[in-house]
Amino acid sequence: MITRYALFQGEVFPDKLEAFKKAVMDELLPTWLIYPHATAVRVSFASDRDDQAPNVPLVLAVDFASRDGLDAALNSQERLDSRAATQRVLPELFKGEIFHYVTESSEHLVARSAST
Repeated sequence: MITRYALFQGEVFPDKLEAFKKAVMDELLPTWLIYPHATAVRVSFASDRDDQAPNVPLVLAVDFASRDGLDAALNSQERLDSRAATQRVLPELFKGEIFHYVTESSEHLVARSAST
């Protein structure tokens, strides 16, 4: 599985956290859900961090079955539309940078007995 992460590093403006979350879920998430070849989209809002960790109030993860699928999504009109939406929505709520990472993953489920 290929996952492309977007780390939103910076600051949500004071008293704008709920508006930031609502804008992400109502205006940006729909643009990410229609990426070609995406198999899953995860939106994670930070709830805690280490003392010295940079502030990353939002992490977006989009899964793809293959690198070809990711490449197609990155070159799609849907991605251009999502970038335009991000540039329209976030400046009044968030100041920072967005960094992207691509990972190759394998999933390993933890087996537990009924008593644990």
